[in-house]
Amino acid sequence: MQIISIDDDYQAWREAALQALASRMAPEDIDWRVIADDDRAATPALFDDRARVPRAAVAPAKVRISRELGELLKDAACYRDTARWAFLYRVLWRWHDGDRSVASAADCDGARLYKMAKAVRRAKHDMIAYVRFRLREPGNDVPAPDQPEYVAWYEPEHDVLAWSAEHFARRMGRSTWLISTPDAAAWWDGKNLRLEHRPASSSDHCRHTADEAEALWLAYYRSTFNPARLNETAFEQHMSVRFWKGLPEGHLIPSMISEAKSGAQRIAQARGVGMLGGKSVPVDAHDAQPARAQPSTLDACRRCELWRHATQAVDGIGPDDARIMLIGEQPGDQEDLAGKPFIGPAGRLLDVAIERAELRREHLYLTNAVKHFKWMLRGKRRLHKTAAQQEIEACGYWLQRELERVTPAVVVTLGATALTALLREKVSLRDWLDRPIEVDGMRVIATYHPSFALRQEHDEARERVLDAIASALARARDLADAERER
Repeated sequence: MQIISIDDDYQAWREAALQALASRMAPEDIDWRVIADDDRAATPALFDDRARVPRAAVAPAKVRISRELGELLKDAACYRDTARWAFLYRVLWRWHDGDRSVASAADCDGARLYKMAKAVRRAKHDMIAYVRFRLREPGNDVPAPDQPEYVAWYEPEHDVLAWSAEHFARRMGRSTWLISTPDAAAWWDGKNLRLEHRPASSSDHCRHTADEAEALWLAYYRSTFNPARLNETAFEQHMSVRFWKGLPEGHLIPSMISEAKSGAQRIAQARGVGMLGGKSVPVDAHDAQPARAQPSTLDACRRCELWRHATQAVDGIGPDDARIMLIGEQPGDQEDLAGKPFIGPAGRLLDVAIERAELRREHLYLTNAVKHFKWMLRGKRRLHKTAAQQEIEACGYWLQRELERVTPAVVVTLGATALTALLREKVSLRDWLDRPIEVDGMRVIATYHPSFALRQEHDEARERVLDAIASALARARDLADAERER
């Protein structure tokens, strides 16, 4: 077993790793050790006395890695794990031997590497977001030239102080500052950045005083807090409790949450506002909505919540003088993206039924009872989800406008949702198949939706459904012809 002692940073590991690769040291033959500050002067060699190759005997290996792998290694090097240097060397060893799968998240080592890098990148984001510089309290413990103007205390989850310090050095200009952490501290004197690797506590360098800017910030933070919209679980997911003690507003958060739970959330205002003159009148959220005129365009429709997750509304298509109107359920995934009805798999099957019925698609008016795509995520796919009754009723406004504009002689409803929308009550499709009825002066024929044929497991069953749809369309054609001859 070869012992390699290094400083606890990426550059030192990289130099040692390249020399170890040049000596063809396998990962399992190396014991990686970090040099403690007290032992630094007593460790002049990279390899100890039991190592086969002294530091200067072998030239470093030349390894070409992808940019993505290089970024992953640098980020993972900041991950707090005593075995990180040994693990990173194993990754580099496999890559150097031609095993490119090590850089894939599907590989065991690759998955671990991605996980480490992701955690470090999150820690970088958190540190930038939650470090708060505060005006330093004057004192005699540090000479005036070495006193920073601003101080901050932060407890990072991983070793991201050096990276974050460079970020703040670029952002803070000539203002001097100090960031202290439990393991190290970063100083910026307006020109140079200095890192100290030594244990610290929150009181070592962080005696501060509240200035006018901080008082103004606290007043702003408290006044913008809306107790009626408090979601404590979501709040703590976005800003973990462990960050609160380092924030000037941190001491306000528990009291504001407590006030929200003890009444402010119910009256939708802070206690200071609630103490003003006037009477608090509880109002149902639905009744509190202002009266709105009917939307003038389908794209502006907000009659239900489906618009929030759809790409766009999908209007009907076809001539306004069409004698036959086909009503489906709702747009599918492809229809939602393209903005046109019946262009996906179900639409292509409908084209087959239209051709069998000796009709032409361009002579028909095609639309849906529901105008927005309702879906649920399954892996990376958006799967259709049946519209609720209230969503069908909300879209009934638009369907009625289409019926009044087109005034078809015959309507063919494809599926139970379309029939429910037309009859304005929930019905079973099986009770209405092959039963032409009259609704508001129109002849209505109910049949299956083409997607029902797609869901059949056997070809024979699929053909039976397709024939039923084609038969319904042929009957609609005959009824429309008879109506024209009258």
